[in-house]
Amino acid sequence: MTLERRFQNVDDFARAARRYLPRIFADYIDGGAFSERTLRRNRDDFDAYALRQQVLTPLPDHADLSVTVAGRRSRLPFGPGPVGFQGLYRRNGDIAIAQAAADAQIPFVLSTFSINGLGTIKQATGTAPDFQLYLDQDPEVNAAYLASCKAHGVERIFLTVDTAITSVRERDVRNGFRSIDRMTPGLMWQFAQRPAWSLDLLRGGFPQVELVRGRPEFGRGAMAQAGNLSRRLDKFLTWDTVAQLRQDWPGQLFIKGIADPDTAARAADAGADGIVLSNHGGRQLDHGQSTVALIPEIRQALGPSAALCVDSGFRRGSDIIKALALGADFVLMGRPFAWAVAAGGQAAVAHLIALLETELRITLNLMGLSSVDDLRRAGTDVLRPQSR
Repeated sequence: MTLERRFQNVDDFARAARRYLPRIFADYIDGGAFSERTLRRNRDDFDAYALRQQVLTPLPDHADLSVTVAGRRSRLPFGPGPVGFQGLYRRNGDIAIAQAAADAQIPFVLSTFSINGLGTIKQATGTAPDFQLYLDQDPEVNAAYLASCKAHGVERIFLTVDTAITSVRERDVRNGFRSIDRMTPGLMWQFAQRPAWSLDLLRGGFPQVELVRGRPEFGRGAMAQAGNLSRRLDKFLTWDTVAQLRQDWPGQLFIKGIADPDTAARAADAGADGIVLSNHGGRQLDHGQSTVALIPEIRQALGPSAALCVDSGFRRGSDIIKALALGADFVLMGRPFAWAVAAGGQAAVAHLIALLETELRITLNLMGLSSVDDLRRAGTDVLRPQSR
């Protein structure tokens, strides 16, 4: 069966990914913090808004879906957000996503916890990705991260600030993710139940996180490195940290993990070029607010000039449209691209991008709009609050 028939939406990719991946990795992608209430709320709160339909409106043959974010043009108003260990879900998974994004002329944000590093991505695609920066407790390690970004031509980094305190994801605890640092009988059994995954990934040896390869303090192999990377996160991030990074980094600086209006306002004052409104996909604060519900007050606090990206819970083109109408500039999507690359590699990622693009075009046209610019000018006039 062709990709076009197998995969019609994000949920199709997710189901296929779960069938392909060992449980330890499928649960890592899927899981949220504690009761996973924030995870569910991220999806449920899109239903608070309906879209206004308009007909008999002159429209061009193709809606213009391009946006400009902090001076950079993107052909589409969404892109792959950072997800750790993509190269564990499909061999060279980070490269596959980066290449599909480059082909679609949209940005891709590479995680510090990526299997394929900046140099490998740039060599494979000819383009330096954006980079999600997790700060380590060791300043020397952080300096090496920034040096790698500068050496490979990274233009924009996303300082992630909502994981200084690591929450409990109960699925990961049960599976031993981040606590297993070597092959165990249980893990071997999981791998044996997924022969296609095992043959694809392990034929080149078990992967490592490229950015910390050669640093013995992080361990050997991605499983050990996953735990050590998390344990070594700087737990004392402050506004002084942001100020120092702003001084050390000459490119664009976005702060990722803000979900509070006062913090958003202060980010703009601290010299950030933009923020990512994010609750880490429901993986940190349980019983938190959804990001889509927070967009209007975050936009008001941030002001009109600073870039506002948003992630967490986005699955459909209509979700993206609602976010843009509420005041966001761009949507980052994490899990959908992890599922897609696991389900079918680069071709599946390209198909996911095409599906979302089609949803956006059709939905905008049915709303009587010809471009994302039209949508943003109309703002909340195109939304209808719904009681639930």
